[in-house]
Amino acid sequence: MSRPVESIVRTRFAPSPSGHLHVGGARTALFCWAYAKGQHSGGGGGKFMLRIEDTDQKRSSDAASMAFLEDLKWLGIEWDEGPIFEGCGGGEFGPYHQSERLDIYNRYLEKLIQEGKAYRAFETPLELDAARDKARLEKRPYRYDRASLQLSPQIIQQYLVEGRPHIVRFRIPDGLQTVTVHDEVRGDVTVTNNELDDFVIRKADGYPTYHFAVVVDDELMGVTHVIRAQEHLNNTPKHVLLQDALGFRRPVYAHISLINNPDGSKMSKRDKDKALRAAVKARGLAKPPSGVMEPDRWEWWLAEKDHQLDLDEAERLADHLNINLPEINVDDFRRHGYLPGVLVNYLALLGWSPGGDIEKFDAQFLIERFDFDRVVKTAAKFDREKLLAFNLDALQAMPREEFVRLFREHCREFHPEFLEKLSPEKFEMLARANHERSKTLEDPIKSNRFFILRDDEILYEQSKAVIEALSKGDPNGYAHLEALLPILRSLSDWSVPSIEHAVKQYAEEHAEGKLGKVAQPLRIAVSGGVVSPAIFDTLTILGKQSTLNRIERCLARRPVASGS
Repeated sequence: MSRPVESIVRTRFAPSPSGHLHVGGARTALFCWAYAKGQHSGGGGGKFMLRIEDTDQKRSSDAASMAFLEDLKWLGIEWDEGPIFEGCGGGEFGPYHQSERLDIYNRYLEKLIQEGKAYRAFETPLELDAARDKARLEKRPYRYDRASLQLSPQIIQQYLVEGRPHIVRFRIPDGLQTVTVHDEVRGDVTVTNNELDDFVIRKADGYPTYHFAVVVDDELMGVTHVIRAQEHLNNTPKHVLLQDALGFRRPVYAHISLINNPDGSKMSKRDKDKALRAAVKARGLAKPPSGVMEPDRWEWWLAEKDHQLDLDEAERLADHLNINLPEINVDDFRRHGYLPGVLVNYLALLGWSPGGDIEKFDAQFLIERFDFDRVVKTAAKFDREKLLAFNLDALQAMPREEFVRLFREHCREFHPEFLEKLSPEKFEMLARANHERSKTLEDPIKSNRFFILRDDEILYEQSKAVIEALSKGDPNGYAHLEALLPILRSLSDWSVPSIEHAVKQYAEEHAEGKLGKVAQPLRIAVSGGVVSPAIFDTLTILGKQSTLNRIERCLARRPVASGS
């Protein structure tokens, strides 16, 4: 297999399939994609490749791999080469899963071994742990002592015949030398080779390490530019040494800053778990809430900080605790009703600036403007309030019909019960009534679930606002509801104009024309709280019979006056 001619820019995004795509990974993929697509050498753009780094078998699975493919597609980050998925992928330099490239890696490993640039090491994990403990006691940094280099060829062959487990280590060149990596963002980074240990390039399970596989793949797949997170910068001198040993070229490197939480902590997938554990501790819960999870699962989760709940369990527990889990993965933002274009816009601003105080732009603008000279070196901070404001602006700016369409798609994927319970006409009415008050596509779900509940499932808030709206005044809210009940029951035309006329006429005659004194008790009676769309829209969507049923149920809960 020959590597491609370097006539065009070729970038790659190479995640490990360990779940949905973290926003940090999404930002890396976005920059790789934008840089490639912004090149116009030879009359066309560059190539953006997706490669699956699945050599860590403990962390990899096909199902997890599919999850981030969907995330990338949703964001509009489509790959020219890589796994075939929904119209993306293919290419002549596959396979694009590293687990399917073992023969390729082994050929290059054997080449390094034959040339004395790598060697097999037979120490057991216990022996290596003992050596590290000894170094720690002697207060010196641990370095592998190259004991396996002293083994004779006969002994090595005997061990191989016995099937003795072993790893392969890269041999750092002898003598004091410097290794310099030029980075497009960080500048020159120089280390001496005596700062590096003989690192592992093939594990005992026969799979290459990240360091080796990435170097071979970048060469054979013709990657010209490696854009990745700053945390990989310390690995790059190792990669350069491997490239030199194998006679490979060096791609252009650009390491981009990390994404942190507003408090400066690293934005991590574990942030959700931390939020859940903190809430459980604050509430002093000794056992799992009923219906959330089984007791043995609860005990397993709390036994170790490394134990993580799955997504459904975490969401159920968060709902019970009435807390919002921080969005970390692309799928979190998708489920919570953010628009993909808005998320792409915001992610681009995390570590890159277009200049000119420009903040709102689309993907094509990013493709045309992205380059390394405006990549920021300092860590970016993920401001969810700013992202939410971006999303609000985008929703408010779109035509009403587009909002209805997007909300319908959101419900079809995440809340099909709304489409099942409401007729198409009532669903559209609900969407239109929520357009101007929605920051996300999920907002109408949060405040309108009462529409799809049975009439006897409505739970009434015990807040001060609810109590005052129903009980204060003369006549109070309950009295208004009791008087309105026969008026509403008599309506033959259950539409917004008809209901509005009847209720406003009642308010003029019995509430000094103050519609709020009548509308708020009605809202509470049918929804259980003080938040809903406009009251006449609400009653129309709900329907006549459910409206009457809920008013009657609210009245039946009226406190009995003392002394009666």
